Amino acid sequence: MSGYAEITWKGYLRNNGSKGIRNKILVMYTVECASFVAKEIGAAYRNTGMDVDVVGFGGCTDNEYALRMMIAMIRHPNVGAVLTVGLGCEYLQGKSLAEIAENEGKPAAWMLIQDYGGTSKTIEEGMLAVQRLHERLADETVLVDMRVSDLVIGAECGGSDYTSGLAGNVVVGRLFDRLVEAGGTAIFEEIVEAIGLRDILLGRAKNEEVRGDLGSTYDKMLDYCKSVRQYSVSPGNFAGGLTTIEEKSMGAFAKSGTKPIEGVLKVSQNPAHAGLWLLDSTPDPHYMSFGYTNPNDNEGLMDLVCSGSHLLFLVTGRGTVVGSAVSPVIKITGNEKTYRRMSDDLDFCSGSALTGEKPMDVLTEELMSLVIATCQGLQTKAERLNHKEYFIPYKYQASESTGRNCEV
Repeated sequence: MSGYAEITWKGYLRNNGSKGIRNKILVMYTVECASFVAKEIGAAYRNTGMDVDVVGFGGCTDNEYALRMMIAMIRHPNVGAVLTVGLGCEYLQGKSLAEIAENEGKPAAWMLIQDYGGTSKTIEEGMLAVQRLHERLADETVLVDMRVSDLVIGAECGGSDYTSGLAGNVVVGRLFDRLVEAGGTAIFEEIVEAIGLRDILLGRAKNEEVRGDLGSTYDKMLDYCKSVRQYSVSPGNFAGGLTTIEEKSMGAFAKSGTKPIEGVLKVSQNPAHAGLWLLDSTPDPHYMSFGYTNPNDNEGLMDLVCSGSHLLFLVTGRGTVVGSAVSPVIKITGNEKTYRRMSDDLDFCSGSALTGEKPMDVLTEELMSLVIATCQGLQTKAERLNHKEYFIPYKYQASESTGRNCEV
């Protein structure tokens, strides 16, 4: 672990003391009616060397859960500046979001399409606003040393097959152990893929209080799955050799490694300290009919982003092409056939552990080297292809947890 402590790279210092591995300008739309304009503004800077991402919430009515996610992204250490784009009628107010960014010490601007005179004029003015924000970032951003101990890394699965639990998730679990030992922070998601593992999950709790939180989180998840008659297992999983949700769960849980679980996070809450954390994205019970959990992989990735993850792991046996806004995604497979077929999209293969060509310890070190290179500026496959998907749902979830609250 001492070797990791000696490795440094330049990160972007924020006013609150956090450090980012990217220096993004985030264009945020506040209603679906403004999404086209915001996306056109962002697309104008594709492949220009300026790191501009677009995210947004499509809803016209109020939703505190979505608002917390938007605020969490504004405060994310990978975000350097913010432009909000609204129509003018919606509940979610872009001016207020821009003010939050300014209070964080980040350059910000806001615009309403109704005030600027429609689509073309707002796109033109939005492009100018992005250019001004970029110039301010170039002048004002402070670079500082970052280390592995500064990192927050999140992980989830997508398109699992039989290799995910044998190699893909295993290499992530091994890396998470090393990350925690080096003083860093790891977050794993998908409590809906812990079916049948209640005793194993609780056995990993740091203390009795965390054990209670894990138990209630598991029980809520199981009640939710029963109520919607939906479990996190798909035809693709069956085609990939998995037979039951319990079997899939055992493989999915492997990505958590072996360290004690420090606590349970709600979406948009940051870990209170370093270590291994579970992220709970299941809606709370008295609003179960209002929003489904995990309708796609990008909700899970955005949940991890909004809990402060600098970098994301997406483990896939069958293959996936998505990336994420705000935080780079390293896509990992344990299936060598999948990697050869989709090498333009996938970043890392741990399948050689199954063939005996490489031991898992060697693969873990290779993955850590890729993590560090990504933090130093190497683009992931998704970044090169401009895959920067996102998803912010209508949902209800109380904000209490053992993490740090995202104040609204």
